[in-house]
Amino acid sequence: MDIKIIQSELKKMGLDGWLFYDFHNRDPIAYKILGLENKHTTRRWYYFIPAKGEPKKLVSAVESTKLDALPGKKFIYLPYEEQHKLLEKILGSAKRVAMQYSPKNNIPYISLVDGGTIELIKSFGIRIVSSANLVSIFEALIDERGYELHKEAQKDIDEIRKLAFKKIRETIDLNQQLNEFELQQFILERFKERNLVTSSAPIVGINDHPADPHFEPKPDGYVFKEGDTVLIDLWAKKNVEGGIYYDITWVGYVGNEPPIKYVKIFEVAKDARDAAIKFIQDSLAKRKKIYGWQVDDVARTVIKKAGFGKYFIHRTGHSIGAEVHGNGPNIDNLETKDERELVPGCLFSIEPGIYLPNEMAVRTEVNVYINKNFTAEVTGEIQKEIILI
Repeated sequence: MDIKIIQSELKKMGLDGWLFYDFHNRDPIAYKILGLENKHTTRRWYYFIPAKGEPKKLVSAVESTKLDALPGKKFIYLPYEEQHKLLEKILGSAKRVAMQYSPKNNIPYISLVDGGTIELIKSFGIRIVSSANLVSIFEALIDERGYELHKEAQKDIDEIRKLAFKKIRETIDLNQQLNEFELQQFILERFKERNLVTSSAPIVGINDHPADPHFEPKPDGYVFKEGDTVLIDLWAKKNVEGGIYYDITWVGYVGNEPPIKYVKIFEVAKDARDAAIKFIQDSLAKRKKIYGWQVDDVARTVIKKAGFGKYFIHRTGHSIGAEVHGNGPNIDNLETKDERELVPGCLFSIEPGIYLPNEMAVRTEVNVYINKNFTAEVTGEIQKEIILI
């Protein structure tokens, strides 16, 4: 954490400060940005970085050393009345203060401060604004080392994805049975072999199953056979400090002649994906500011024009970082309106999908990284045709 850099950004944004607050480890973002060890916290603490001047910290007498690793003057409270009084004192003349708050909970990843604390700060005559853009800058941007670790994961996962589709054909040719759950476990074993870890198991779905975007394979799931449509969504990161996720979805067909409808919805989703990527690349080339909601609109418009708008039931993409769903800008103007700017260091997915209930589904997912020279790179392989298994 560099206080001067944070203060510089606060001044650019016209903010008087950034107030960090936690109780019972509810705000992991605060610990990460401040560089604090996330030990068990049983009492409330506050850390205020003003746009100018020395930071101030407010801690309970029960946990008086909680913020000792951070610079700034320390204030200690015991009764709650003293806590309120000292908090108002350390905020001083500040009028516009950032907190981990999102108006109307539009960005739930950021909306971590409880309503009562918001009310308390507002009672001091202070306007609270969202720290979303600050969090993007100081927690969600991927540096060169993170990019390298992402690419290491990408190489392994793209290869494992190929092995998974190959496993389906090999099993069928041997007249053996393989179901969705078993292929999921096959993928997890390959992760272990390549020192990859994941937050949750990959999605393997046949026919109508992936029409549920977050379908979870069960041990008694569908068995692969000729004529099946297949979706595989897999995400993982290298099991090292600072590992960054790679997250992709590919689709295939067991056989040589996929159904016309399946080909149609794949082509529409692919066109939406490519339109979103082109919009990002063209905008950055012109140094135009772009936001997550705009990219979502581009992809969604393609699918709507093709007549499948009501079957695209999720945002176009999400931030990626040390967690598969990171805290940076999402590609979203459906579930929320993400108004955060896409800037160098942002890593995110582009993954339009079309889900036909009780029938079939496609999703085509790539990862996009914005380099420091304002170019947008698709960091792995891009699916251009349905895999014929």
